[in-house]
Order: sequence, then structure tokens, then C-alpha cells
Amino acid sequence: MTEIRGKLAVVTGAASGIGRATAVALAVEGARLAIADVDRAGLAETAKQIEAAGGKVSTYLLDVSSREAVYSFAQEIDAQGGADIVINNAGVAQVAAIEELSYEDFEWVMNIDFWGMVYGTKAFLPQLRKKGQGHIVNVSSIFGLFAVPTQAAYNSAKFAIRGFTEALRHEMRGTGIEVACVHPGGIKTNILRNARFLQSVQTTERETAASGFDRLARTTPAQAAQTILKGIKKNKPRILIGMDARLLDWFIRLFPASYGKIMFRGEGGTGGLLGTMGGDDVAVAKK
Repeated sequence: MTEIRGKLAVVTGAASGIGRATAVALAVEGARLAIADVDRAGLAETAKQIEAAGGKVSTYLLDVSSREAVYSFAQEIDAQGGADIVINNAGVAQVAAIEELSYEDFEWVMNIDFWGMVYGTKAFLPQLRKKGQGHIVNVSSIFGLFAVPTQAAYNSAKFAIRGFTEALRHEMRGTGIEVACVHPGGIKTNILRNARFLQSVQTTERETAASGFDRLARTTPAQAAQTILKGIKKNKPRILIGMDARLLDWFIRLFPASYGKIMFRGEGGTGGLLGTMGGDDVAVAKK
């Protein structure tokens, strides 16, 4: 079991959604918080909620796609005694078919979602090593378990997070450092509204997709945060959030080679199971 009270917890992507809710939940459990994001206003609101919950918090404007910035952030935390729990949560999304996906947009997703997680892990790992214990939590997605149309960049990043995190877990066995990979299903957040869409997608289509997801996402950020905290306390290596994540995990295990034929039966490989969830574009939402 991992004790949270009195620990210093680092949370990236903490200005909204799962990041904010997890930071507040950690504060309620007695952790001290160091929260980071590129959204100054959102970060300030999260800090306000943490303080209202009786927690102590320091805030940092941080672009996780910058290795230099992440390492500088880690140095500041080391000066405070070092991190005990690191939650690499920051992430973005891109909606586009592979043929229309620009290299620049692909790199934008990978630099934030994947490399941001790598930087966050490697920058803080020495602090945990020095203490001989700690917890690294990397947030992937249900789209780190299976692939969907128009999500090549997002799928690539989330599958990569899963592979990196599982390899790290094997390497940390016996060191006292616990490693967890989080796979949220549909969470009521704004990641889809903030996603980049291919230019041919009209504004009305984007809003329709976002509205459809809002109706179908059943898990709140607060519920997701509680699942993450429970996983940390129990040292779970794999944390699935939401009934949809658990059911889809089972489904993919049952049909590892043919799930696409069942899930995407519409024209151009879309529709089917995910089509009933509001369309394949809707499926990007996570944090």
C-alpha cells in the first residue's frame, strides 16, 4: 500500500479535467501539490480549489513538450525535497485521417502526449531513486489499448505511453518505485473541444461531435481521480477508468484481430460500435 498523506505530488496538465480533479483529490488525502500547465488561469483556479480543500500547493507554467523546461521544473521540485508521486497527465488530441494528417500536427501530439511523459518520467526518476521509493503514474487512454479511425496521432502517442510505462515497470521491480499506466474511457472534459481538426471539418461538425461526446461520457473527472488514487494506494500497475474502458478492454482481448470489423462497419471504416457513441471523431475525448 502507498501512503499519500504528507507526500509531495507533481501533476502536469492540472489546469482542468482529470489533472485538476486528481490534484484536488490528492490534497484532500493530505498530499502537498506541485501543479503545472500552460493555462495560467486554469492553473490558478485549480490552486484555489486545492487551498479551499485545505491543501498546500505551488504552481508552475510549463510546456511539457520542452525538455529543458521540464528538467528545470524538476530541479525546482528537487529543491523542495523532491517528488514522491509524479502524475504525467498533460495531453492533447488531433482529429484527422492519416492521408490528411500533417507532419506538424503529428509532431504536436507526439511532443506533448508522448515526449512530455518521457521527459516527466526521466526528469523526476532520480528524485524517487534517491528516496528509494515513490510512484510514477503515466496517463494513456483506452486508445492505448485499441486503434480507431482519424486518431492515428493520438493512438500512436497513447500506445507509446503504454509500452514505455510497462517497460519502466519491469525495470523498477524491487526498487520501491511503483509504476502505473492509466487508461481512462470517456471522461467529461474539454479535450475534444480543444482538439485540432483537419481543415475540411466544419465548425458545426466539431460542435456536434463535442456535444455528442458530452452526452455519452459517463465518468466525471472527480470519479476518475478517485479511481486513480485508489490505484496508487493499492499499487496497481494498470488503472482502467470507467465501465466503458473495462468493457472495451475485455472486448479487445476477446477479438484482438477482428475488433475493427465489428466496431467500424460504416463507410470508410467508421461507424459500427463507436458510431453509436456519437461518431469516430467523438472517441478522442479523454482528459
